[in-house]
Amino acid sequence: ALFGATAGQGVVWYTGQFYALYYLQTVLKLDFVFCNKVIAVALLLATPLFVFFGWLSDKIGRRNIMLTGCLLAAFSYFPIYRAMALAAGYGVEGVAPSFARLTTLVFIQVVFVTMVYGPIAAFLVELFPARIRYTSMSLPYHVGNGVFGGLVPFIGTMAVASTGNIYAGLIYPIAVALITVVVGFAFIRERENTSFDE
Repeated sequence: ALFGATAGQGVVWYTGQFYALYYLQTVLKLDFVFCNKVIAVALLLATPLFVFFGWLSDKIGRRNIMLTGCLLAAFSYFPIYRAMALAAGYGVEGVAPSFARLTTLVFIQVVFVTMVYGPIAAFLVELFPARIRYTSMSLPYHVGNGVFGGLVPFIGTMAVASTGNIYAGLIYPIAVALITVVVGFAFIRERENTSFDE
């Protein structure tokens, strides 16, 4: 549950919503209010997709949607963050940042968030029998999000500061997301409509 689902879900969530904001503000040095507007609009536009992917996971299964979100994120982050630097006019004098392009690029990341987050609650409930469910789902959920996800902004900005490479902060979430894809496909089975009697 931790390495095959929630660790990847945590880093994709924190990268798409929190690290994107840190990157815009701290790395690309854009205005605070401008950056928050970019994130807010992208989140507002993507919010219905949380419900959509939860609904879709009821129809076709949860694991594959979540792992596809992790995989898409892992392979898309470098191109997305390069495009964000270009859209921000990073390193070019006199170029105004493009609100529309930056919002679109953050929106794409939030789509990945909705893919991993929309199905996760039902997925974890179905993974464990009722007598151990609360602890069994709570522990991996909170470690996956609080530790793996929560460290994304810190590790990301530290990696950028220590290497001087503005894309170095993406290595951590990409690595964790790929570990989740491998572990999830190898060890997690779909459990929708599973009935636990205990």
